[in-house]
Amino acid sequence: MAKQTISALVQGGKATAGPPLGPALGPTGVNIGDVISKINEKTKEFAGIDVPIKVIIEGKGFEIEVGTPPVSALIKKELKLEKGSGTKDTVAGDITLEQAIKVAKMKIDTLKSKDLKNATLQVLGTCKSMNITCEGKTVTEINKEIKEGAHDARFKE
Repeated sequence: MAKQTISALVQGGKATAGPPLGPALGPTGVNIGDVISKINEKTKEFAGIDVPIKVIIEGKGFEIEVGTPPVSALIKKELKLEKGSGTKDTVAGDITLEQAIKVAKMKIDTLKSKDLKNATLQVLGTCKSMNITCEGKTVTEINKEIKEGAHDARFKE
């Protein structure tokens, strides 16, 4: 039997048997309740954020692949923001370096950087485009400090 893949966007930890998953899973013959509970288990850490998922079905068996939300969504969740700033003169929020590192750890597998320091610099780049400062400093200032090694102790895993 050929593999079948169903892709959807679900809210972390809150997938249901309703649309979009239920109607897509129904004709496949898998146990919808089992699929939904597995999705919710795997996405609970992303509560409140839409997460891309794939359900790969083969016969009566299935596996779940969970993508990660965009960096901007993780930053907004960390700062409890609805959105970034719409104007360049308005600061939308202030992230701590620890929060930026936390987001970098969540995304490191999908970022081009393979070490935590550079992944954090990428996260801060997103902060810059959202008009978010880091520990009261502009992203440019904090990036310079990071590149000069001033925060190296904070990147020990």
